Amino acid sequence: MEKAPQAILFLLLTTVHLGIAQNTNINGENEVHVGVILDLGSLVGKIAKTSILLAMEDFYAMHPNYTTKVVMHIKDSVGSSVQAATAALDLLANYNVKAIIGPQKSSEAFFMSEIANMSKVPVISFTATSPSLTFDNIPYFVRATINDSLQVNSIASLIKYYKWREVVPIYIDTDYGRNIIPDLLDALEGNDARIPYRSIIPQSATSEQIIKELYKLMTMQTRVFVVHMTSSMASVLFTKAKEVGMMTRGYAWIITFGVASLIDSLNSSVLEAMNGALGVEVYVPKSTELDNFTVRWTTRFRMDNPNDPLLKLSIFGLWGYDTMWAVAQAAEKVKSTKENSEDGHEFLNAILQYKFRGLSGYFDLSSRQLQPPRFQIINVVGKGWREIGFWTAQDGFSQKFSKQKSNKTYLNIEPDLNPVIWPGESTDIPRGWEIPTSGNKLQVGVCTSSGYPEYINADKDPTITGTTKASGLAVEVFEEAVKRLPYALPYEYVFYNTTGSISSSYDDFVYQVYLKKYDIAIGDITIRYKRSSYVDFSLPYTESGVAMIVPVRESINMTTWIFLKPLTPGMWFGSIILFIYTGVVVWLLEFLGNSKTALSQIPTQMHINSTFCTSDIAELLV
Repeated sequence: MEKAPQAILFLLLTTVHLGIAQNTNINGENEVHVGVILDLGSLVGKIAKTSILLAMEDFYAMHPNYTTKVVMHIKDSVGSSVQAATAALDLLANYNVKAIIGPQKSSEAFFMSEIANMSKVPVISFTATSPSLTFDNIPYFVRATINDSLQVNSIASLIKYYKWREVVPIYIDTDYGRNIIPDLLDALEGNDARIPYRSIIPQSATSEQIIKELYKLMTMQTRVFVVHMTSSMASVLFTKAKEVGMMTRGYAWIITFGVASLIDSLNSSVLEAMNGALGVEVYVPKSTELDNFTVRWTTRFRMDNPNDPLLKLSIFGLWGYDTMWAVAQAAEKVKSTKENSEDGHEFLNAILQYKFRGLSGYFDLSSRQLQPPRFQIINVVGKGWREIGFWTAQDGFSQKFSKQKSNKTYLNIEPDLNPVIWPGESTDIPRGWEIPTSGNKLQVGVCTSSGYPEYINADKDPTITGTTKASGLAVEVFEEAVKRLPYALPYEYVFYNTTGSISSSYDDFVYQVYLKKYDIAIGDITIRYKRSSYVDFSLPYTESGVAMIVPVRESINMTTWIFLKPLTPGMWFGSIILFIYTGVVVWLLEFLGNSKTALSQIPTQMHINSTFCTSDIAELLV
C-alpha cells in the first residue's frame, strides 16, 4: 500500500508538539490521553469497546492509589483505512495522545505506520493479525494479538492427521486474506499435502459471485477447504455452500482463527449452515475471574447494545481488556511530563516490559506480539460447538489440556483427537477427494468408425455393468484435452450404434448432441454445412485425406499435330461425320423451303390474268 507523503504528514503532525503529554485533573491526578480506533459497526469493534471501558473501571478500582489516570478517546474508523489515519491525526493533534489502541484491521495498520514512526507514539493493536506487519519498518507498532502464521502448522497437522493430500484455501482478496497463504503453502508441503487451486473471493463479491465460485469448486476433485476471511464474508459463504449442496457427506471444512474466535456471536442460521466444520481458535484458560467478568460484560454489553443481544465475549474482547491494563500500568510507571516525541520510546518500553496473567492468559508483549498460544480445535455442531482437542507446536495434538506429550511433536503419527461430526451429520472421515457428483457426468458419444477403427473404436460391455469402452486417435486426443483442464471433469462414454448409410448415420449421431442426449460427440466426423447449423465443431486437428490420383506419362511427343491429342481418332472421325451430316440436313431444309415458296405463287398469277381478260371482253362489248 502506498504511504502518505512524508511532507504532508510532517505538516499535520507539527501541532502534536504544541501541547504537553499530560494534564492534571481536579483530583491532582495526571491525565494520560490515549486514543482508541475501532470499527464500531463490526462484531469485533462492538465487543472490544465494552471490554476496554470495563478494563479502565476495573484497573483503577484495583489500584485506587495510582497518581495517573488514563483518559480514552474512542474514534470510529467505519472500516476505512483513510478514516483510521484521519482519526489518528486528530487524536495526535487535538488530544496529544500518548498511545493509540488500534487500528482494528491490518490494512489500517499499514496505512498508519508512517504516522506512528513520525509521531513516535506507540500503536498497539489487539486485532491486526497479518503476518506482513513486521516491526523492522514499524518500530512503534505492537501486536497485542497473535500472528496469523502461528495457526498454519495446526491446520497442516489436521490435514496430515486425517490423511488428506490436497486442500483448497478460500480466502478474501485483502492483505488479511492473502498474507497467510505463503506460510500455509510451506506448512502443507512439510506435511506432504498440496494446494491444487486457490479460491480468491473479492471483498465486494456478491452472493451470485460466491455461488458461481462454489459451483466451480464442486467440479473439482478436492473436497477439503480452508476458509480464511472475515466473519461477515464467511457467513455468506457457508450459507451459500449449504444451498448448493457443499455441506454434505464427503466434504471437509476448516475455518481459521479469525472466524472461529467469533463463532459464539454468529447467527444461528449461519451456525446451522456451518455444521460439521472444524475450527482453530486460541485456547483461553478457565478461571473464576474470567467467569465473573463474562457475566459483567454480558450485562454491560446488552445495556449499551440492546439491538445486538446475540453477541458474546470473544478472545478479541479479552485481549482488548488486557491491553488496556498494560497501557494503564505503563502510564503509571513512566509518570512523565515530557512531550510525546521525547518519551514515546520510554512509554513503549514500559508496555513491552509489563508481563502479567490477564483474563486471556499469560500476557507478554516483550517480543512485540503475544507468545505462541495453545490452540483449541473445535467442531461446529447444532447451534454451537464442541471441543475435540488441543494443539501446540511442542506437543502436537491432545484430547485434554492437561495431557503432556513432551516426547512427541505435531509431526508424529497417531495424535489424539476426539471424534468429529462431519458435514451431513456423518461420523466417517471424508476421503478428501471425490469424483464430482453435484451434476451428471459429461456424456461423451462415441461410435466405431466405418472405415478406420484405428481412428476410433467403441464397444459396449455386454456384462451387467453395460459400460462403454473407446479407443483410438480421437479418444486419445479428447482424453489429453481433459487432462490439461485446470479442474477435474468427470465423463463417461455412451455408445452409438451406426446403422444404415454412412452419411445418414453420422448425421443422426451428430444430431444427438443437438437433442442433448450427448454433451459431446467424438469420432471421424466430417464438418458439413448441415451439421454445423445445429452443433459446434472443434477446429480440425487432422488433414481431410481427400486427394485425386492421375496417371503420369513419362514422355509426350511434342509435334505440330499436338492439338489433335485431346481426342482419339475415333472421336475425331465421329465429329467430322457429324459435322457433314449437320451441313447436309441444313442444306436440304433450305432447298425444300425455297421450292415450296415458288409453287405457292403460281395460282395467284393465273387469277390475275383471268380477271384481266374478262374486263377486256366487257369493254369491247360496250
